[in-house]
Amino acid sequence: MAVRRAGHDLGLLDALADIPETVFDGEFWRAVHGARSPLDGSKGAGRWNLRESEVLYCALERDGALSEIFFHINRQQSVFPSRLRSAVYRMRAGFGKVIDLSDMELLRRLGVDPAGYREILYRDTQRIGEAVGFLGFEAMLVPNARHPGDNLVVFPANCDLDAIEELEAETVDWADWRRKRDAARTGGGGES
Repeated sequence: MAVRRAGHDLGLLDALADIPETVFDGEFWRAVHGARSPLDGSKGAGRWNLRESEVLYCALERDGALSEIFFHINRQQSVFPSRLRSAVYRMRAGFGKVIDLSDMELLRRLGVDPAGYREILYRDTQRIGEAVGFLGFEAMLVPNARHPGDNLVVFPANCDLDAIEELEAETVDWADWRRKRDAARTGGGGES
């Protein structure tokens, strides 16, 4: 049974079409759980996609990818799971049709409230992500909500996933990553 979607906002489509296309050719990071492939897209609703759409949520920095996934794990559990197995992948690709929405002022003009960007208020960003995918973009650059820097959101339906090269993979030691993150936040003070 086909999923019926509401039509796209023509004003939003026009506003997105006015933003110059760019290219992305570089490295990025993606964190996943268990034995899941880093090219297996997120199928549940997220900041930039509806439940029916598949995207790859990636970050331009390793800690950006880990910060995003840590936030979602942590908010779903009263105690962080000690046996969670995750991996972080450094990957490389070139995308010829990319839209850069990493400027928060630009997102504000597209209807996103910057004050609520870190919150789980996805309606406006999902509307934008769906329109970007509809316009045939392979990927978009957007602000990371959990870490300074940007994310790369890839639309598998609009690109060749076989062109994404996996450069390295490492198992995530969440306890070690949290210690290092907390030390960096407090100025690298010693352990007590």
